[in-house]
Amino acid sequence: MNKTRVGVLISGRGSNMMALVAASRAPDCPYEIVVVASDKPSAAGLAWALSEGIPTFALSPKGIDKPIYEAAMDAALREAGAEVIALAGYMRLLTDWFVSAWRDRIVNIHPSLLPQYKGLDTHARAIDAGDAVAGCSVHVVTEELDGGAVLGQAEVPILEGDDADALAERVLAAEHSLYPRILAEFVTR
Repeated sequence: MNKTRVGVLISGRGSNMMALVAASRAPDCPYEIVVVASDKPSAAGLAWALSEGIPTFALSPKGIDKPIYEAAMDAALREAGAEVIALAGYMRLLTDWFVSAWRDRIVNIHPSLLPQYKGLDTHARAIDAGDAVAGCSVHVVTEELDGGAVLGQAEVPILEGDDADALAERVLAAEHSLYPRILAEFVTR
């Protein structure tokens, strides 16, 4: 089976990246992770990826013009042979140029039931709004923040007494099962 080559972008511990890697090791998984890249050279997820034998790339954007930074990230992904990009806790907004260069080949996991609560602080916003459920969405990345087509979602109940941290923990568990499944569907469409 020819597997789609995926580059994963992270900014932190990489728990969603780890879920994607674990799923990719199943013989029938249609994708493989060929590089893990980060804007934070000290990101814990990079060390984990290296320990698993996955090539990594890290470049801090500090002091670098955004077009130069993104050109370097683009070059690293292409050098690794990536065909698709999975954002997994990558906390930088991508420029229109980068999105255009990878049009319809970038997906993201977002911790809300889009189109609700685009951007940050999604769990607190859902609790403050009195919502009964929260959740996560996998979507295609476009130039609009969290605005691309939603490929899949998972709902998580908001329990009485929940704070943002407790809800975030349950949503993250849902992300870990949703993202690998939706990425597999995305690369075979």
